Amino acid sequence: MIIDPPSGRALDYHLVLPAPDGHDGECVLVEEFTRQDDLCATGLHSASWTPSDGWWSSASLSRGLRADPAVLARVVPVGRAEAADAYQRLGGGELPSEVVLRTYFRDHQPIAAATPLRLGPTQPPPEGFHERRVYRVLFAKDLRVEQVTALRSLWRTTGGGTAGSVADGRHDSGGARFTWDLRRVGNTLAWGLDVTVLMREGGAPAVRETLMNLTNLLRQQGLIAVTTERFA
Repeated sequence: MIIDPPSGRALDYHLVLPAPDGHDGECVLVEEFTRQDDLCATGLHSASWTPSDGWWSSASLSRGLRADPAVLARVVPVGRAEAADAYQRLGGGELPSEVVLRTYFRDHQPIAAATPLRLGPTQPPPEGFHERRVYRVLFAKDLRVEQVTALRSLWRTTGGGTAGSVADGRHDSGGARFTWDLRRVGNTLAWGLDVTVLMREGGAPAVRETLMNLTNLLRQQGLIAVTTERFA
């Protein structure tokens, strides 16, 4: 089962809270991944706004929040409405439209996109499907026990996932069948959402919709998306 995110939100919004030493104030961060046709991430656009500097290129901030625990601890993923409220509260007025926000993206950060990894022998899709794909969406930050419990309830986790999975789910939509597992990866430094897709003809739009919905749902739980890879 999937709970859809608020409709119409294409960009990712974050609030970056003030630094404990008072050196850096609160800011609004806007990001958007660039992707290949198969949805693997190829790069990241970003821009930030502060009351003192207005809109500025924030490639270094985007890199830092995914690598520096001190920066990561200050970042809160939010929806557009919350970002708009913060923008107004900090003196920016009305948050620009997403068309305008994209004009502030000036420093694209490439993400290496490799040929899909083959983890063991190729597994043909079952009868009735023409393609099998396996994705991993990587996330930074952490989940509290109650958040994992909420995901298990939302996804109707039965405990039948693969080893190491803390929550799993399944979903049929638009000519495709999806199963997924959420697990710790990288020596518990990150979270990985592994999504297996069995596709029928015409199932590609459902793959995009489901991957984005799952990613957005985990953002709503406080995780920061790092990249989307394809294993098969």
